[in-house]
This record gives sequence, C-alpha cells and structure tokens, in this order.
Amino acid sequence: MLAKQSILIVEDDATVREILADQLAGEHGFTIFTAETLGEADTIIADERRHCDAVILDIGMPDGDGRDFCSKLRRQGHKGPVIMLTGRDDEADIIHGLNSGADDYVAKPFRLNGLLARLRAQLRIFESSDEAIFSVGRYAFHPGKKLLHDRVKNRRVWLTTKEVAILKFLYRSHGSPVDRQLLLQELWGHSAAASVHTLETHIHRLRKKIERDPKCPTMLVTMGGGYCINPEVSPAGEV
Repeated sequence: MLAKQSILIVEDDATVREILADQLAGEHGFTIFTAETLGEADTIIADERRHCDAVILDIGMPDGDGRDFCSKLRRQGHKGPVIMLTGRDDEADIIHGLNSGADDYVAKPFRLNGLLARLRAQLRIFESSDEAIFSVGRYAFHPGKKLLHDRVKNRRVWLTTKEVAILKFLYRSHGSPVDRQLLLQELWGHSAAASVHTLETHIHRLRKKIERDPKCPTMLVTMGGGYCINPEVSPAGEV
C-alpha cells in the first residue's frame, strides 16, 4: 500500500512471533515490526520513523503485563487498534483486557485467518474514524485534524477539506491511479461548478504543500489519465 499498513507484534514466544510476522508480511502485505519485550515495543513506538497502524499484543510478557502496557499506550495518545493475545479466555480476563483499552481479544491457540479478519475489521473501523492516522511517504497524515506531519523536517502542513478528501481517496486506492472523472464524481458529486480544471487546481496547490519540487512530483503523481500516491515513495520522501 502506499503505504503498507504497519503492524507491531509484541510477543515473547519466538515461534508465534515469527509465524505471525511471516504470514502478515508475506501473504497479506503488511509492514511488520516485532518486539519480544515491552521495553522493545516502547522503543519502536517512540521512534517517529516507524509508525504503527495497529498492535498485536500478548498479555503475558516477561517484563510486564500487556494490559498495563495497553493502558499506557492509550494515555500516551496511541489511537490505533490494539488486539490482545492471551492463553486465558474467561470472561473476567476478557473484560479486564478490554477495559485497559484493547479493541479486541483473541485467545490462544488461534487460527491465523480468524486473527486476520479481526485485525482487518478493526483497521477498517479506525480508518473511518476522525482519529485515524495514515503513513504517506515522509508524512503522518491526520485527516481528522486536516494535517500532515513532516517526520523528516518536523513541521506541520495544514490542509483544506478538499485536499484531505483527495489524499484519503488516493490513499485508499493503494497506489492504483484514480481517473480524474472518478475523483470529480467522488469529491464534488454532480456539482456543475466543478470541472477537471477545478480538480487540477486543487492538485497543484496540494503538490506545492507536500512535494520537494512541485514541478517534478514524486509523491502525488500523474498516471493513466488520473492521479495516484506513488507506492514506491519512502518514509524519507525519496523514491
């Protein structure tokens, strides 16, 4: 994906951790970060270059309780989905986990397809919320705040409502070009005031905000009679 959705797997069992990482990265296209302790997970989450869209978190970790770690993540402002793994499945334990801020709870042993379905469901819910954050090249994209955070230069780029809508729609095309007429229809409906020139004007202004050289864009590119977010753009903003 434009960036591939990124998952942090926090699991001290090396076998479970490696199977999850291999399956989610290889077959399902996620970017994967792994941690075998809560301390390692802390380091990854604190690294602004490694944005995590969701966390798969084991409760029984060698250096603490995953539920306490989840509570800390929420206090620190992490809004993305957290799915907890545990060897216990009694009701009281599940309630405790959900009360700590987890979005879902999966008991071991589990089927990978079941975990994947729950993960995708939670990601879809989060994507449609005002608190969603997406990774777009070197930017952290906050649609609800109409904001791009440049993680390289540590600066904020403020967006208009239409610029947010353009980026969200292109992001969800996963690197495939979106035809100009389709973008017009999705963003302006049947408004007689909107034309291809209207769209091109918004694209031009957006490029001036996000590209190193708006005349030679590397992120928001023209392709196949439309536009797309370059799926090869790196977190540093270079192709």
